[in-house]
Amino acid sequence: MKKNNLSGDILFDNYYSELFSERWEKLKEAFSLDPAYCAIESPLSEEKYYIDAASVLCAGCLPLENADAVLDMCAAPGGKTLVLAKRMGEETELLANERSKERYCRLSKVVKTFLPENISNRINFSCADGSVLCRNIKNRSRFDAILLDAPCSSERHVYAENKYLAQWTPSRIKSLSMAQWALLSSAFLMLKEGGYILYSTCALANEENDGVIRRLLKKYENAIVQDIDINERKAVLLELIPGLPFLPDVERTEYGYQVLPDISEGAGPIYFCLVKKM
Repeated sequence: MKKNNLSGDILFDNYYSELFSERWEKLKEAFSLDPAYCAIESPLSEEKYYIDAASVLCAGCLPLENADAVLDMCAAPGGKTLVLAKRMGEETELLANERSKERYCRLSKVVKTFLPENISNRINFSCADGSVLCRNIKNRSRFDAILLDAPCSSERHVYAENKYLAQWTPSRIKSLSMAQWALLSSAFLMLKEGGYILYSTCALANEENDGVIRRLLKKYENAIVQDIDINERKAVLLELIPGLPFLPDVERTEYGYQVLPDISEGAGPIYFCLVKKM
């Protein structure tokens, strides 16, 4: 049978089997389990916001020390925004951006529900495509820290939905990596010298992770990958957010870090990499 006649589920399985070898079966087993959620409590009600423990760790790895202006570039549904907001200084302002109007409305509601007024008042919102935010001259070199949690293949969700699995093709990875590059290059133009970008995805494919970072390093000589003291970040987060059951271990990649659910009690997958603008 010709490869282009194969169904999406077979193409998907073949692609990631080649990528992860025998580990792929363990990853699929982990995908079938519930994610390792942490609960963030609202100070205003009895509601709780559930977020993957890997996402908490990721958002906790963006340096916010001495940051006056922070950007959460693809912020909805808002879990990582909550983590950033809990970590930022008393004078820091955060811009939470989301291009989807529907998701933007959800993001705004999450912030107002789960953050006290003295913090939520310092969070502004915008509804725009992050890849064109840099075209506004006011945004050039504006931010001290940027979280770019880019739209991605999200294989765990694809695997769980037969409809999306049936439609899957390898070309999806290529098109997404192009969109991710547009977002990351826009973010770099909006970053101040000495500032940090934390680039993240929940994708498994290297083309969407280290591959995008590699392209940034090739284009910009003043882009430098930074190591992260994961244990230190965990300790800060566990003290800052009461009730966190655990924070997962990470694996190193060429440039960044990855949490995979087969060895992380179901947390992830998530990839993140810290870049400094020199």
